[in-house]
Amino acid sequence: MPSQSLMTRRQMLQASSVSLAASMTASSHLLAQDGAKPLRAGIIGLDTSHVVAFTKIFNSAKSEGDLSGVKVVAGFPGGSPDIPSSKNRIEGFTKTLQEQYQVKIVQSIDDLLKEVDVVLLESVDGRPHLAQATPVLKAGKPVFIDKPVAGSLADAIQIYDLAKETKTPVFSSSSLRFAPGVQEMRTKPKIGEVIGCDAYGPAPTEEHHPDLFWYGIHGVEILFTIMGVGCESVVRTHTKDTDLVAGTWKGGRIGSFRGIRAGKADYGATVFGKTGVASAGGSGGYEPLVVEIAKFFKTGKPPVSAEETLAVFAFMEAADESKRRNGAPVTIDSVMVKAREQIASKKKG
Repeated sequence: MPSQSLMTRRQMLQASSVSLAASMTASSHLLAQDGAKPLRAGIIGLDTSHVVAFTKIFNSAKSEGDLSGVKVVAGFPGGSPDIPSSKNRIEGFTKTLQEQYQVKIVQSIDDLLKEVDVVLLESVDGRPHLAQATPVLKAGKPVFIDKPVAGSLADAIQIYDLAKETKTPVFSSSSLRFAPGVQEMRTKPKIGEVIGCDAYGPAPTEEHHPDLFWYGIHGVEILFTIMGVGCESVVRTHTKDTDLVAGTWKGGRIGSFRGIRAGKADYGATVFGKTGVASAGGSGGYEPLVVEIAKFFKTGKPPVSAEETLAVFAFMEAADESKRRNGAPVTIDSVMVKAREQIASKKKG
């Protein structure tokens, strides 16, 4: 049975999530007041293909409905010199934004904030996200943070704590969450109440990030979109080519993520319901996510709660801890407590 201390910390996290949602709603009115004036969006981190893909959708002359009224106008290149897939792509993506979309390139985040109303934090490296998000949140600019929301669970918690403190709307998500087949399993599953899910996806790793934070997060997010919050413990089996991470949810439901590093890789899930079994397929592209980002910028209401995003990251951190312990079970409460202790220690030091 969890100790009173752990139960209290869990209750505090849930209360924090509710308070954050309330504070975001309070600021949403400011975003929606002037519907005739487009929201000026800025991008931090021009080292991922997402910056071009998202800008193309936002800045299209044909944009309508939820996608209308948001335009990317400025970008700060950023970049990480120790990650080749970051440093080797900044120049090309920056040039594309300048030449094809007339996006103004600035030399600092402070300069960016002077030009924009809302922010997309797109840096492919999760490690600098806390430092990059801090001035944005302190300036009260609503921000979407691309995956991974941070390079550690402790940093992710601090981002959401600061969002609550500054009453600034924030959310993070993989595009896989909004794939039509995945959303259907969350909102109107034809197989009845979901009692289990086996999700899968590519899981290449990057040496500076916890294993699943880099790419496995896409498949883990599919799992949580379908299963929801409530995972209590995690067990991980790891080989060179495959990870299998099984979580036990409150009430005895079991959900798993298979991370693929060899052979054919794809995204999806097998979902087990009270009246049937069905598959939830692949990607719906970027547009469903961009639509949700646009709606978020206009309303200030995040489509993914702080509680669920932190649950995703606690699951992945628990998977890493299970790997370190040779596949032993690891509780979600224990990794949350450890992350909070790391934050407290850092503040003291």
